Amino acid sequence: MAPGGSAVRGHGPDRPRATVHRGGDIRYPATPADRVLRDAVRHSRARATVLLLVTTAASVLALLLPAALGRTLDLLMAGEDAAGPVTRWTAVCTALICGTVVLDAVRTVLTGTTDARATAWLRRLLAHRTLRIGPAAAARFTQGDLVTRGTVNAGHAGTAPAAVATAVAALLTPLGGIAALVLIDYRLALAFLAGAPVLFLLLRSFVRSTAKSVGDYQRVQGAMAGRLVEALAGARTVAAAGTELRERRRVLSTLPELSRHGYRIWHVQGRAAAQAAALVPLLLLTVVAVGGLLLGAGEISVGALLAAARYAALAAGVGAMVGHLSSLVRGRAAAARLADVLQVPPVRHGERTLPAGPGRLEFRGVTVRRGDREVLRALDLTVPGGSTVAVVGRSGSGKSVLAALAGRLEDPEEGQVLLDGVPLPDLDRETLRREIGYAFERPALLGSTIGGTIGFGPRPAGPERITAAARAACADGFIRTLPDGYRTRCAEAPLSGGEVQRLGLARAFAHPGRLLVLDDATSSLDTVTELRIGRALLSGTGARTRLLVAHRAGTAARADLVAWLDEGRIRALGRHDDLWERADYRAVWRT
Repeated sequence: MAPGGSAVRGHGPDRPRATVHRGGDIRYPATPADRVLRDAVRHSRARATVLLLVTTAASVLALLLPAALGRTLDLLMAGEDAAGPVTRWTAVCTALICGTVVLDAVRTVLTGTTDARATAWLRRLLAHRTLRIGPAAAARFTQGDLVTRGTVNAGHAGTAPAAVATAVAALLTPLGGIAALVLIDYRLALAFLAGAPVLFLLLRSFVRSTAKSVGDYQRVQGAMAGRLVEALAGARTVAAAGTELRERRRVLSTLPELSRHGYRIWHVQGRAAAQAAALVPLLLLTVVAVGGLLLGAGEISVGALLAAARYAALAAGVGAMVGHLSSLVRGRAAAARLADVLQVPPVRHGERTLPAGPGRLEFRGVTVRRGDREVLRALDLTVPGGSTVAVVGRSGSGKSVLAALAGRLEDPEEGQVLLDGVPLPDLDRETLRREIGYAFERPALLGSTIGGTIGFGPRPAGPERITAAARAACADGFIRTLPDGYRTRCAEAPLSGGEVQRLGLARAFAHPGRLLVLDDATSSLDTVTELRIGRALLSGTGARTRLLVAHRAGTAARADLVAWLDEGRIRALGRHDDLWERADYRAVWRT
């Protein structure tokens, strides 16, 4: 709140809280969508400024042309020598028409490039924020919805800078047209302004009706895209279950609602066009009728009447204004969807680095909630530096959540996670990602090549380290059978689920950090391969301290300690052989 201001209540539940400033004027803060558009305009301000100047110049030429045509007509009717003033004014009209054509072409090119650059900037901004908010926060948006926001919605919002620039300049045309009518004869302007309030109400109704319809359409479109991505990700399961028709109905279940919103958008635009088609001729007819009376009275010339008709048409250019307003409304609705993601606060990092240490990992009173359910409850666990601890438990006991907390892919609601005595939130981002590596059940191949995906990380690994990590993960053999070996492009490599998982393990082994977290990273491997990788892991490959989410008894048996999770707490901590003597522990593996 500004100094000396006070908050007052708005006029609706969705309206931002207003502020009373000095002088008594009431202002409403910009909405998140407005701030996104404002930032996009600022980013494109250079091109938008040039576009504004070009569009303004085109509007000025369009305003000068009727006067020049009228003057030329008056000279022709007066019987002036063709070689004299008529020739000069004809040349002026020709120059104005050619200038308008050239400026329109330049405006078209500038509009396209400005839209493209603004859209690219918004997409980079959205991708950057999505990655910075962390996996837990990003999970509130479905993949398909995020894709829709980053493609379709960013494209619509990216048109805002050019739309603002052209809309500002487009206002000059109707205002200039009215001013020109005043200069010809003020009675012509009064005749036009008699219908101007109706024109204003038409545009206002169009904006209000379109805004809600466009917002609803984009919302339903994002939800449908989310279901489509889910269906494509589980295409094999759907085909195996024979539920293609059911899945298609699920994906398309909101199609009637989408169609309804789409038809409403077209209905609003069609209604505005129909109303304009009825109103504009009446305005033009009124101006021409008044002009005819003035012509009959000898108060204006024939050329002035021609110019007045042209200026009335320019002043009543509802079609152009509807197009600009439609673009701005669509862009603002899209910006609101982008703002939903951009408003999520990014993960905050500290400025500390890690002292020299063995990689001791501590969970102190950690609590994590999922809605009303406590996945982890006041959990305490210490992973000694240089040791391997396997986390076991029934499905839903919180194993993957614990693994996410270990590398700060998620923060607990309560408690602390420390590495060598330093709370993870206090570490700077580079240190955190350099010192903690991960391997997942379904790793993503983010590098462009096989070697690139193994060396992918905060500090790309060299060829020797990549090859050594691949050998430790039992991946070197099948990599060398590929057409280009380690240089084979990931998109061109036919890989099985187990081979992809081994590449993920190799990437983890190539990571130079002191802590390695494996979240069920060997689930797709056969027993022999898992045994070989387990031996390599325990022989010192990769990080010094290892936290394993284990779903096989053999994995737990090779660990130094087993942390048995049950109902969000550590039920027992000890060696696998010792815990195996307990019937309830053996029951975990049977389930």
